[in-house]
Amino acid sequence: MTGCNFIPSTAINQIEMWQGQSWDPETIERELGFASSLGMTTVRVYLHDLVFEAERTAFLDRIDEFLTLASRRGIKPLFVFFDDCWNAEADLGPQPAPRPSVHNSGWVKSPSLSQRNWPEDFRRLEEYVKAVLERFGEDDRVWMWDLYNEPGNESLGEKTRPLLMRVFEWAWEVRPRQPLTAGDWSRDLPLRDFLLENSDVISFHNYEPVEKLEAHIEELKPLGRPLVCTEWLARTNDSQPVTHLPVFREHGVHCINWGLVRGKTNTVWKWGAPEGAPEPNPWFHDLFWQDGSPYREEEAETFRALRGGE
Repeated sequence: MTGCNFIPSTAINQIEMWQGQSWDPETIERELGFASSLGMTTVRVYLHDLVFEAERTAFLDRIDEFLTLASRRGIKPLFVFFDDCWNAEADLGPQPAPRPSVHNSGWVKSPSLSQRNWPEDFRRLEEYVKAVLERFGEDDRVWMWDLYNEPGNESLGEKTRPLLMRVFEWAWEVRPRQPLTAGDWSRDLPLRDFLLENSDVISFHNYEPVEKLEAHIEELKPLGRPLVCTEWLARTNDSQPVTHLPVFREHGVHCINWGLVRGKTNTVWKWGAPEGAPEPNPWFHDLFWQDGSPYREEEAETFRALRGGE
């Protein structure tokens, strides 16, 4: 399976993607077509608990619509429930405009840091996870469930453990047909052993050059489970399609790069780029301009050649 982390170019974050007032199936369908043109067969997509809380039935119906749009392109998504990265607090309604050149300036944690209180918030979050899994846990259009993106990031460390443990418990209680995972993203993370022990499929993040990518793969192989790199591609870190796709194929590792279409997330700029930074050269993430033109034709050809695109 080859794919990308997906958000439509018209959305700055998970809330803008999924809430009713900014739901944009036309752009989603068009840009999933760009992914399919490279031979991609999956996309990794972030959900958000606040949209579920406010628009439960409609939110679940939008996931269903997304799955329909993806399946038309031969794409089986991987959904992410929780996330410890970027802005600490989130609100529904109109989302902020992108800050010029700032990477992921509007991306938000899920749940917000102020909404992680035991037990009242956990009851709400349990209902969210179980409702999604009960609706789609037997759906052949879904590839996997990524229960928690980079738990402990943003200096949260062990503070994340109670929610991380419980989201696995909630998912086990439903026990969907599809595999469960949470990614190995930092070798220095105290939670790392829990992630590796409890995932049906081993997922990991790697934004490093080929040599370090291969070392990471070799480190994880003895666990004896399928491997999925759910985040890679950072051109200025020497993580690039032309060099890395052959490595994933050689080792039989599924791979999902960060980003598809240049858009409101500003992820063509690197982490830490200052506001007002010049046009990036090369782009950090992403593969397409909004009109569907590949950023680099050589990269597009590499995807098509190695992954069966047309």
